[in-house]
Amino acid sequence: MNNENWIIIGAGAAGLCAAITLGRAGEKVLLLEQNSKIGKKILVSGNGKCNIGNRYINLNRFHGQNFAFMKEVLEGYPFESVEKFFTSIGLELVEGKEGKMFPMSMQASSVVELLEYEAKKVGVNILCDCTVNAVDKEGKYFTVMTTKGNKTCEKLLLSCGSPAAPQLGGSNSGYAFATNMGHSLIPRYPSLVQLCSEETWVKRCAGVKVPGIASLYANGEYISEKKGDLLFTNYGISGLAILDLSREVSTRLANFDYCELSLDLMPELSKEKLTNLLLGRVQKESEKPIGLWLQGIIHKKLIDIIIEQSRCKVRVEEQLNRKEINKLVHTIKNLKLSICDSKGFKGAEVATGGIDTTEVNADTLESKIVPNLFLAGEILDVDGDRGGFNFHFAWVCGLRLKS
Repeated sequence: MNNENWIIIGAGAAGLCAAITLGRAGEKVLLLEQNSKIGKKILVSGNGKCNIGNRYINLNRFHGQNFAFMKEVLEGYPFESVEKFFTSIGLELVEGKEGKMFPMSMQASSVVELLEYEAKKVGVNILCDCTVNAVDKEGKYFTVMTTKGNKTCEKLLLSCGSPAAPQLGGSNSGYAFATNMGHSLIPRYPSLVQLCSEETWVKRCAGVKVPGIASLYANGEYISEKKGDLLFTNYGISGLAILDLSREVSTRLANFDYCELSLDLMPELSKEKLTNLLLGRVQKESEKPIGLWLQGIIHKKLIDIIIEQSRCKVRVEEQLNRKEINKLVHTIKNLKLSICDSKGFKGAEVATGGIDTTEVNADTLESKIVPNLFLAGEILDVDGDRGGFNFHFAWVCGLRLKS
């Protein structure tokens, strides 16, 4: 049976950063990972480029039930502190759109390999293919029961992640360990996830991607909207605007609300400008079919759907008048799509909810219930927007760990 100062369960972003922080402070650290390799989520992030963080950190880009906790954890750790950490392990960063930060190599593997090298350099013992089955505490020591034998330690960090992306190792195990020791759990829902619809028309335009605005209505009430790509799929809809909106949709669906999206397929044109554009295109004595006429401005796979939803009655260009054009404009700016579900945790990048942060010390990340138990990263009731904010929170958690 091993005796360690620290055992960290989960070699993701928070766990790896914490291991390096503690190792640099001279602590004896054992890092346990259930996968055959560390940092699996890091490796697939940003389409393999790793959106490692965001230069423009703002509290309104993070979500959870305890705002004060998020504020205290993030305070004093702007992006520059994360950048300094990565520079210290030999990784240079570059800025992309919307403040997104990437490794200069544009390879997520660079991030993982440099983190692994640094962890081993400062004495961290990394054990992969090691599944933790249970955790117990007796007196001042924790016993961690694993598929590679029992391990004991004085201090235990749970950085086991969330149920998001189970194909990469996401699970509920960390929640089970924490709740068995007395912690409370905030309900978890998929976030940054694709949305599903039972409407058959989406299959007809699967693969079509347009810039737009998606507005969410729950039981007929406007909730919020997001701007970005809209990607129609066989199961429903994806794209950056949809991922950004999905947190709110998942929460509303869990409450059995009726969710409907209103899609603006031409956000750069106001209704007035679009109306004038279409009126100006109408040629008298033209028998060009409406569908072909609309191909001049919009993807042809969307045209039949727009005509159907608008209930436009004319069939050829010369029959168009302001009333019929108003119908078309309204639909182009307000295409309706009901949402019945999401692609679940398997399709999600992160999960909402997690361990109740009122039970965790924001300064040290130590449990207020179990002395010397620490919690970091996705296991906590904190999730961020797309664009590197979830990684930022994870790195900051790791940097906050004190020996």
